[in-house]
Amino acid sequence: MMHRTVSEVMTREVATASPEASLKTVAWSLNYNHVSALPVVDTRHHPIGVISEADLLRQQAGLPDTEGRDQMRRTGAVDARTAGDLMSTPALTARPEWGIVETARFLHERGVKRLPVVDDTGTLVGIVSRSDLLRPMLRRDDAIHDEIIDEVLGRTLRMPPGGVAVTVREGIVTLSGTVEERSSIPIIEHLCLSVDGVVCVDQSLEYAVDDLASDPGPAHSTGDR
Repeated sequence: MMHRTVSEVMTREVATASPEASLKTVAWSLNYNHVSALPVVDTRHHPIGVISEADLLRQQAGLPDTEGRDQMRRTGAVDARTAGDLMSTPALTARPEWGIVETARFLHERGVKRLPVVDDTGTLVGIVSRSDLLRPMLRRDDAIHDEIIDEVLGRTLRMPPGGVAVTVREGIVTLSGTVEERSSIPIIEHLCLSVDGVVCVDQSLEYAVDDLASDPGPAHSTGDR
């Protein structure tokens, strides 16, 4: 199964600021490029920090950082005049090959809204935001259905066609039918959940053999109903 990576959803044309850029220049760039933050890069185009419109507003109003990043700020932030003075540092970054779920968790854990994306040399190649990571949820139900039938049940699990019925509505997958072994049911659920665009999985699958019991019993159901 193919899962989307950061490289597929990130923005590749990234507006940046130099550490020496004045705060007025940063404000103009944010407005002109219709973005809420800029990676601050060195002469090698390596991200060394991030400066956002929220940073500018807090500095202008003399307010503390409500996201708890004051400890990362440069000591001159109170009298900041340049992007290098006010930026949040060090720059948290993502890699192009990271998965969507992995990146979303990283954003949540670190409490940030966006991440500069760097290659093996640490060079900026893009930026990924929360809204970018939501794109897989826009995937059509029929595309999700086809991937589960063809990739999950067919190529991955090599199950005979028709054994499991699959319906998808608003990203919710419903599975019904009969599988050969009970142990395959949680595997099927897990693989379906890993498909891009799936919100949740409801299943009412039955099994022919309880291979998890010491004495295999008759057909039964382990469904959610």
